[in-house]
Parts: sequence; structure tokens; C-alpha cells
Amino acid sequence: MKIRTFDERDTDAVIALWQRSFPEYADPAKPQRDPRVSIANKLATQPELFFVGERDGRVIGTIIAGYDGHRGWLYSLAVAEDMRGNGYGRALVEHAESELGKRGCPKVNLQILVGKADVQAFYAKLGYRADEVVSLGKRLQSA
Repeated sequence: MKIRTFDERDTDAVIALWQRSFPEYADPAKPQRDPRVSIANKLATQPELFFVGERDGRVIGTIIAGYDGHRGWLYSLAVAEDMRGNGYGRALVEHAESELGKRGCPKVNLQILVGKADVQAFYAKLGYRADEVVSLGKRLQSA
């Protein structure tokens, strides 16, 4: 797998991957999960931290990273179902961590939806542990 920065020509392939990997992205009742809006927002903020994994010309994985000068974040790690179990998810995470490290990022955070025990187990194998914090959120837009 080759890991590279997202290119706008990847949009349709990334959306298809996300809709298979994250069912909530295909849910019209959750307009805040519109993948086109997510992509546009990332391209407006640190687009160099939006990565795709490609194999034989096919987008098989994604990961988005962000860094605000205090903490790094990982989002939207996805690997095509038929490509899982080959280390591609690990490679994408390690690539994003490396890019954050180059920017001086001291710690990486991520959030996992409740009930995703398999995802929690994946990240635990990579050294991620639950922080003793409560994650709060507030929508600033009606969308």
C-alpha cells in the first residue's frame, strides 16, 4: 500500500469507502455526517494531514489527522473490508502519528463511538489507552 496525501480526484472513492465503513455517513438523519462537507472542511484546514492508502490504483484506506499546537487528533481511519487484516490500518495510523510527530505534537487523541469494541481493541494493540476524561460536545451549527 502506498500512503499519500488526499487528492480531490479521490473524493468519490473516499466517500464510497466511508459510507461502507461508517454507516452513519450514509444516514440522512445525520446531516452533520455528510462526507462531502467533511472533505471540504479538511481541505480548508491542514489538507496535508488527510491521507489515503492506495493499492493497485484503488483507494483502500483513509486517515485524517489534525494538530492545534497542543494535541493531535486522528479521525476517519477506514480500510476497505476486503483489505482488513493486512496491517494497512496500522500503517495508516503510524503514518499519521509520524506526520504529527514531525510537527512537534506531544500526544494524539481520538474518539470511538460507544459499542465499537472491535475498534477499541484495534487501537489498544497500537498502544492507545482510555484517558480519564469525559468527552463533551456542542454543535455550533444547525447542520
